[in-house]
Amino acid sequence: MPSAVLKPAPQQPKVQHIMASSPELDVPKHTKYFLRTLKTYLPTAYQSNDSNRMSLAFFTLSGLDLLGTLQQNTTEEQRKDYIDWIYNNQHPHGGFRAFPGATFGHATTEDNQHWDPANLPATFFALCSLLVLDDDLSRVKRSECLQWLTRLQRPDGSFGETLVKGTINGGTDSRFGYCATGVRYVLRGTYEGDIQGCPDIEIDNFVTCIRSAETYDGGISDAPYHEAHAGFTYCAIGALSNINRLPPQPHSALPSPPSPNDSLTNPSLLIKWLVSRQTATICEEDELDTYGDETDTAETCHDAHSFVYQDKFVSKQGQMNYEGRPSINFSLEWTGFNGRCNKIADTCYAFWVHGSLSILGQANLPNTESLRRWLLERTIHPQLGGFGKIAGDLPDLYHSSLGLAALSLLGEEKLKPLDPSLCISQEAKGRLKAIWKRWGIEQ
Repeated sequence: MPSAVLKPAPQQPKVQHIMASSPELDVPKHTKYFLRTLKTYLPTAYQSNDSNRMSLAFFTLSGLDLLGTLQQNTTEEQRKDYIDWIYNNQHPHGGFRAFPGATFGHATTEDNQHWDPANLPATFFALCSLLVLDDDLSRVKRSECLQWLTRLQRPDGSFGETLVKGTINGGTDSRFGYCATGVRYVLRGTYEGDIQGCPDIEIDNFVTCIRSAETYDGGISDAPYHEAHAGFTYCAIGALSNINRLPPQPHSALPSPPSPNDSLTNPSLLIKWLVSRQTATICEEDELDTYGDETDTAETCHDAHSFVYQDKFVSKQGQMNYEGRPSINFSLEWTGFNGRCNKIADTCYAFWVHGSLSILGQANLPNTESLRRWLLERTIHPQLGGFGKIAGDLPDLYHSSLGLAALSLLGEEKLKPLDPSLCISQEAKGRLKAIWKRWGIEQ
């Protein structure tokens, strides 16, 4: 082989990046966005989500609460009306409806009542919204709700979404388990066993269900042998927090053998998988086929160097591929989180991933400054306020609420501190102490 081939290529000048001043959160603009959705009709695009109106109400109220502008922009009478609307969706046999369109009112009969079931996620959102609105939960059918909750659990430990004619309907993944443990936490705390005549859910069966969805790379999926997903992972970790079954925090990179009582098999690997969700691939401009063989596009698989690992530096391969190129791609000025391997960043995963790490006591591991810049400079809408799913998207309630939740976990001074397990402000969650005391619950 000719010696010339072995000579290293001439070194190209490195591209210098100048960091701009730290971006600021525009509280009035975001407040205006949420008030627009609270006090006027939603855009036409929301029509297909009419049956999820309770969740849309939660995202709106929680967003304003985190901004600290709910009280000053609504009257006491308006907040009372919001509370009454939520209670009007309470099911007579426990739980809450997802929207008022399902009820038959005085025309309800034994033949049509199965069309109007209580909905588990809606029940969780309703209770959290009541806490945000500073309601004392005195009108909640607490006993009926807790008994209904036990009937939603399957023998394998999973929870469904609705109960119709004695049949559990809905998925089996950790989203419903998270909502179930959230409802349980609000209404009875973390005490295990029968309480005040109400049976408890099968805690051990639920933990086993969570463990069965663990994946080889550390994350948690919707079902055994499926791909790990950050949303399901958060729901699993949040649920374990709600039932006081979090695994011990790892003190070593080398995991110890799990015991039968551990809630998760390998917490260290789980944390590594979560941190590896941080990525500099944040928009279509970053979807480059660096090898020229269509093997690393957004539709297939990105080069490994497009992801941000714990050392917060691109790989050697990444340096070789991009040496001398006048491009901002894969710079670490803006980094987000994706929900699965080889996907671009998405606003909601800034909460699902960083919320998981916060619950596990590992919130300091990601590159938080570049994550904050990505939220405030790339996915935020500069004119309307709110957050879109990805850079350039129009804002929506779901991503706008979770975008603020993520910023709160990052320590944003203009936002109220967030409780990562319930995804409401710490102030709202703190109201449970007085409520539990009135119910005679010791924590």
